Amino acid sequence: MIELIGENVFHLHNDKISYVLAVMANGQLGHLYYGKSLGRLTANDVDYLRAQESDSAGTVKYSPELSDFNLADRAQEIPVYGSSDFRRGALDVYYHNEPWYLDFSYQSYTITDEKPRTLSQPATYVVGSDEAQQLAITLVDEEHRLKLVAHYTIFKAHGVIVRSHTLTNLGDQPVMIQNIMSATLELPDDDFEMVNLAGAWLKERHIKFHNLEQGTVSVESLKGASGHQHSPFVALMRSRNLTHGEVYASNLIYSGNFLSQVEVNEWHKTRLMTGISPAYFGWQLVPNDSFSTPEALFYYTTDGVNGLMAETQAVTQQQIADRQWQTRFRPIVFNNWEATYFNFDETKLLTLAQQAKQLGMECFVIDDGWFGHRDDDRTSLGDWRVDRRKFPNGIAHFSEQIHDLGLQMGLWFEPEMVSPDTPLYRDHPDWVVRHPYPRTSIGRGQYVLDFANPAVVEAIYAQIKPVITAAKIDFIKWDMNRNITEAYSPYLANKGLPQTEFFHRYILGVYDLYRRILTDFPDLLIEGCAGGGGRFDLGVLFYSPQMWPSDDSDAVERLSILSGTAVAYPLSAFSNHVSAVPNAQVGRKTPLTMRQNVCDFGPLGYELDITKLPADELAAIKQNIAFYQQHRELLVNGDFRQLGSIEPDANTVAWSVANSAKTELFVGFYRKLATPNSAILNHFKVPTVAADRNYRIDDGPVVSGQLLQSFGLREPYQFNGANAATAELRGDFQSHIYHLVAES
Repeated sequence: MIELIGENVFHLHNDKISYVLAVMANGQLGHLYYGKSLGRLTANDVDYLRAQESDSAGTVKYSPELSDFNLADRAQEIPVYGSSDFRRGALDVYYHNEPWYLDFSYQSYTITDEKPRTLSQPATYVVGSDEAQQLAITLVDEEHRLKLVAHYTIFKAHGVIVRSHTLTNLGDQPVMIQNIMSATLELPDDDFEMVNLAGAWLKERHIKFHNLEQGTVSVESLKGASGHQHSPFVALMRSRNLTHGEVYASNLIYSGNFLSQVEVNEWHKTRLMTGISPAYFGWQLVPNDSFSTPEALFYYTTDGVNGLMAETQAVTQQQIADRQWQTRFRPIVFNNWEATYFNFDETKLLTLAQQAKQLGMECFVIDDGWFGHRDDDRTSLGDWRVDRRKFPNGIAHFSEQIHDLGLQMGLWFEPEMVSPDTPLYRDHPDWVVRHPYPRTSIGRGQYVLDFANPAVVEAIYAQIKPVITAAKIDFIKWDMNRNITEAYSPYLANKGLPQTEFFHRYILGVYDLYRRILTDFPDLLIEGCAGGGGRFDLGVLFYSPQMWPSDDSDAVERLSILSGTAVAYPLSAFSNHVSAVPNAQVGRKTPLTMRQNVCDFGPLGYELDITKLPADELAAIKQNIAFYQQHRELLVNGDFRQLGSIEPDANTVAWSVANSAKTELFVGFYRKLATPNSAILNHFKVPTVAADRNYRIDDGPVVSGQLLQSFGLREPYQFNGANAATAELRGDFQSHIYHLVAES
């Protein structure tokens, strides 16, 4: 998968992709190609690739010795600003406020096969020695006494290159890193639309399109988390076609402040960079110390949007998330939040649990309000002791009753926060993130704990671990409801470390708490949450195989959120809860059928007062749960693809999930609003079936896969004002799940 051509050209390739890099005339690393697999390259092939390098751009040359060499339009692996390249660079180092214009020359390389999964920081991993190869290229700036190792991973089965950097100070004085991107990708043209996933609380990760022109387009978070507003993921698409066309994309295995940026220069060359946001970042690198960036992923496909989805989902499930959750079933959760909010006690919860068990649910999760004296969201965070008013016999006794019902037991935590009325806050006011000036912000009546301080992480785990142990809990919902303001760490101040290290050290502290929990409780299922989808990223997914995608459980809004999320993240990560109507977030009334038909794709849950539902709705829930349990493996871990338009305002949405052999599929069809006097008969194409097979549709007709691909699947007859006798769906918020099974 990795071959050396000559002395200084590296070709990373598999059946899907080729990535070619080479040492340039100045000793730095240049980029020659990324795209469709080129097979095995010859020296002549490499010479032809190198002929694309121009020696005529710009008037400033790299050096007198290389009088025809210029970096202005050179495709580079690690571009650095200031030496004939005036675009934003991937690395900036300062010494006593003096910028260094870095010059890293190639020294050596190593190739390895092993990459075990470790919990210290999130990263890709392999099982065994035949899944991937890693290339590490060492470069040195002799004048500035810095060593840079560029890391590359290529997998045997995936169209993705994984990159990161490690910078080491070989000198005898500290230096300051002010920018260190995880990866750069140079492309030879700008004939793309940039796609990113944007939104806000209650409407996360909607698909957005941007035309590329000369200049810079970027997405960024400075909230201390990847954020509701943007995702680190960006894609460059030749077209919006679902099944055809080149797509490049990047994502970052990181949960803190990030920058993903696309820059087009005057020659229509495109530079994509991603990494930790340089804003409010600076890292003091002392002699002999190293700094490693988060890993970045560069995806490539020629198969359009669905080809990209195939890569992003497979890589995340197989090389990032813990693989045990591909074979262990995801429990059907009942969460008490929208059923009770803070108004509950042991008796009320046990009644809900008994009803949940009768309906077929499998895990009972107590959300916010079980600890301290938490009757609203302005108190008790950081006091992780059970509220004896609500649980007079303790949480362990209640958990035992839940387990005796045959249910798993889950608890909500918000471990990164503290309320002012707690012993933790009174005893350790210096453990709060805030600057030393009189005014400081407060959100939701709570402060952020200084997770840059290892003692804080240790103290929080010392509170949480006994609860996990005593209650023998199976499931944690980890929430984070307040972003960081006035970022300042008393711990860093006392250590004499720059405050610009805070944001990165904070997220490393979050990862350390995950590490502590999963080291002691490796089978625990942790569902990530951050005020809904405020930290839905690959860094959290490394530890939490499923995440709460949004606080908005409205079925119509979830169509947009899932359509966007699934471009970059697997269906198995998308936790769904069927909630009550009118919906608590938008006030919309949607049929139970549609709410369940949306939530059946991915890990399923319920969050409503099931003790107050009419008999027909209880029967429908029980029937849906039985259906889901029978087909859970496919609905969670199957190959998920879009069938309809990915335009954000589309009125109809269609998607499919298939097994790897394409012998069984479920197709979800959704129409948001009814259309008057509509066509009697409409079809939508299903490219995800096998053309050479025949499929039975909903225990009804048998048709060929070729017909389903070329002509399509019939939409349910919509009421159009004149077909009352034959209409299958009427009114707003229509849905149907088709079951397609290949005939033997």
